[in-house]
Amino acid sequence: MSDLSCGANGIVTGMSALPSATRKKLMVMGLLPNTEVTVIRVAPLGDPLQVRVRGVDIALRKQIAANIEVEAR
Repeated sequence: MSDLSCGANGIVTGMSALPSATRKKLMVMGLLPNTEVTVIRVAPLGDPLQVRVRGVDIALRKQIAANIEVEAR
């Protein structure tokens, strides 16, 4: 997910590289497989990213976003 540019959309395909505790927290926030995500903004130094999932904006560290597999649309 960290490779998507601002305004880009994608579909989450997997989060298996994340620790289970982090994966569960993201899933509770609505970041599930086959869910559409949009990168809204990237901080000036590249960390964190603001992503929109199911109408809710979430800030993700670049390290966490790099471990979320996304298929660009």
